[in-house]
Amino acid sequence: MNSATQITATAPAGSGSVSVTVTTPGGTSNGLPYAYVATPVLYSLVPGQGPEAGGNQVVLTGTGFTGATVVRFGAVPAVFTVNSATQITATAPAGVGSVAVTVTTPSGTSNSVTYAYTVTPAPTLTDLDPHFGPTGGGNTVTIFGTNLTGTTAVNFDGQPAGSVVVVSANQVTATAPPGTGTVVVTVTNPGGTSDPNIGNPYYTYVAQPALTSLVPDTGPATGGTGVTITGTELTYTEQVFFGATPASFAAVSDNIVLATSPPGAGSVPVTVQTPGGTSNSLTFTYQ
Repeated sequence: MNSATQITATAPAGSGSVSVTVTTPGGTSNGLPYAYVATPVLYSLVPGQGPEAGGNQVVLTGTGFTGATVVRFGAVPAVFTVNSATQITATAPAGVGSVAVTVTTPSGTSNSVTYAYTVTPAPTLTDLDPHFGPTGGGNTVTIFGTNLTGTTAVNFDGQPAGSVVVVSANQVTATAPPGTGTVVVTVTNPGGTSDPNIGNPYYTYVAQPALTSLVPDTGPATGGTGVTITGTELTYTEQVFFGATPASFAAVSDNIVLATSPPGAGSVPVTVQTPGGTSNSLTFTYQ
């Protein structure tokens, strides 16, 4: 007895909800309820393994989870939610090797179930599609390789790409950021960053083409005229149009494209398309 108003007692073994009373020479008190809570028992973890970086959701199944105060992966406490007396969802912390997972409640600590941290291999890139794009970025690039599951970042020469989507363990899509020149594309997952010296991870930014002259700028309506198109950024020419009609062509250099006029009529705009965009137009007149 601590005082006339306080007693400290050691609870005997029991189960369920019982009534606690105090008896003195003056009689027995009213009763107050006391609930026995079973020590938690842990049955399983789903999944039973995960990356060393942690962060994945693990569902713990067992009994006696009500009022849980701590879930530990080894000695490291995890963030968790008690879903019910038989289920807890926990976020695995970072770790290595195999660790014992336990649940602690006011009635004690459960048995342990083993959780294995798996080593995630770094990604390896094999190719890109396309390898070219505008300096302003914004185009979608498909990245091929291995170990791409769990990709956390894609970078173009250190610049983060947007809209990264993991399609499969061998394919990721990303939106190219703005840039210039030829850069290396890398992919990062919990296991590390891809080696820029392996595969074909090079991406070239192409400036928008600009046309300065057509020689000649007239030709017969039947087409077949050889036209020399001069300008800048013409190396990666993909298409040449006379109006809306595509023409056969050959990109000779960064400044010259040789095209053959298709059949047509009147005056039409001639444009060049490259991965950097569509050029300004120059007029070709059919006679």
